[in-house]
Amino acid sequence: MNTGGSISLIIADDHAMVRAGFMALLTEQPGFAIIGQAENGADCVRLAGELRPDVVLMDISMPIMNGIEATRQVVRDSSSRVLILTTYDSDDYVYEALRAGASGFLLKDAPPAELINAITVIAAGDALLAPRITRRLIERFAAAGGPSAPNRDALSRLTDREREVLTAVARGRSNAEIAATLVIAEQTVKTHVSRMLTKLGLRDRAQLVVAAYESGLVTPGR
Repeated sequence: MNTGGSISLIIADDHAMVRAGFMALLTEQPGFAIIGQAENGADCVRLAGELRPDVVLMDISMPIMNGIEATRQVVRDSSSRVLILTTYDSDDYVYEALRAGASGFLLKDAPPAELINAITVIAAGDALLAPRITRRLIERFAAAGGPSAPNRDALSRLTDREREVLTAVARGRSNAEIAATLVIAEQTVKTHVSRMLTKLGLRDRAQLVVAAYESGLVTPGR
């Protein structure tokens, strides 16, 4: 939805006070426009289809339709991107949300500056995985499903360097950290990430993390 250059947002959460809190924070920030609110996943899917926001702030536990299924439908039916906001760093559904197409997740108790940055990053087409929970959660839930043969075949198209970069991405490393570890320029890391997305037919960094674990390239303890 065109909002004069601002990032358009829908807030989906079944708690009115939570929605009000996000509204109060984000309406004070330049460059953001709240264009809708939803108290359940079904309403969120409907609003996203009608209003086409840039980013949906999505709670996981909601009535009628949960945030995972809502994410799947929003991503499937529009170009809107989804930022999952979860209460606990042990939330068993975070990995499923990433598989459903979410561009990242953040804890609800994250500082306001982190939320603002996350929205900006995701709206720009990147992905954001909260450092506090990426390493432990992604490993835990990806390991439960086991490797997927088709994904192993897909990863065979990557160069050795790209596989190194993908492994680091899956471990939650930033581009700067990867560049320092591999002794390459940060722009080179970005180029590798872009090429991997193209080769694997994926949309963003979050999907790269899922692919790395599902293929067996990265496993807990490695």
